[in-house]
Amino acid sequence: MSRNVRMMRCTPEAVFEVLGDGWLYPSWVVGASRMRQVDHRWPADGAELHHSFGVWPMLINDRTVVEQLIPGRSMVMRARGWPVGEARVTIDVKRRGDGCVVRIQEEASAGPALLVPRIIMDALLRWRNAETLHRLAYLAEGRPAVRAQDTTAEREMDGTGEDGHPSDDAKAPLS
Repeated sequence: MSRNVRMMRCTPEAVFEVLGDGWLYPSWVVGASRMRQVDHRWPADGAELHHSFGVWPMLINDRTVVEQLIPGRSMVMRARGWPVGEARVTIDVKRRGDGCVVRIQEEASAGPALLVPRIIMDALLRWRNAETLHRLAYLAEGRPAVRAQDTTAEREMDGTGEDGHPSDDAKAPLS
């Protein structure tokens, strides 16, 4: 099972505002490229998102279903991405000081992805979900109620990383 953790400079409520807006799903989920439909009950248990993944014109339509939601604390989803398969994704959020810690766990649960050696699949998911949390931080920290703090985007622009020290991203030219 792949696990990623990220400290965010926002409240758990800000994170769940993003998670609760199904139309934002392709903005933070790496690989999702567009939304087709959002269940009016989203993010309630059993609610579905109908999305596509891939790059046009090679798009595949699929869906994600909420298995369990504990508002402000956790969300468990079954994300489908056939023909690759399905994954169980758990997002846990805990308040920490003025911010929160967000953990994402993902594990293949059905389909051909189960045939990939676990160490390789976990490494790929860890890499992908690091970017997923990075994107989620941009959205959650950028909410109007959060803007009084430095955000991930502002720290990257001024050259400091998550810990306040110079980041490797700061050395890369902006394009």
